[in-house]
Amino acid sequence: MAKKLNPKDVEIFLLENLDFFKEREALVTELKFSHPETQGASSLLERQIHKLRDEQKELMELLTNFMETATLNEDLFNKSKDLTLNILGTSSKEEMIAIVENAFHKDFNVDSCQLSFYNNKDIENLENKIGLSLHKGAVHCGPYSKEKISMLFENESVESIVLAIFAVNGEMGVLGLGSFDRSKYLGDEDTTFIQYIRDVIEKRLVTIKSNA
Repeated sequence: MAKKLNPKDVEIFLLENLDFFKEREALVTELKFSHPETQGASSLLERQIHKLRDEQKELMELLTNFMETATLNEDLFNKSKDLTLNILGTSSKEEMIAIVENAFHKDFNVDSCQLSFYNNKDIENLENKIGLSLHKGAVHCGPYSKEKISMLFENESVESIVLAIFAVNGEMGVLGLGSFDRSKYLGDEDTTFIQYIRDVIEKRLVTIKSNA
């Protein structure tokens, strides 16, 4: 009478001989097991095929997401490049204001953008009223009160803001972006892009003044 095999011993043997079925493909197709999803009999080969199809589907989804992200990044890069070149091509502060505010509104779909300039006395008064430090290099973002926002933006629908401060030619400049969505610009909002544009604006205005 043949000795009954212990399933655990079989399992250990297969784990130690992973190529066991390599030369026994016919045996693989004959193996059957209970499939929990279909509650029926399914071959190991069929299960492998389903697994490969699922993996292929996941890979295709990842590839699609990657391509979509790449397209968005390329679009953002091109718009950023155009805005930078337009800023470098300005010849006055008034032209700078018009180009920057228009680009953020139309190209970057920002609800409200304001590029404003203040003398030292006015910026001190504004600081006291809104309770924020507006020194060179400062960046503020968040859903501030209506009272504070109204002192910075003309559009009464603005609910949350990002401010980037710079100093140029004896004035303080404030580049502000506003959103009608109160949760748009939170305290941990990435401000790298607005800081970059702020720095480009500052450098160009210094050059304009030097050439005047």
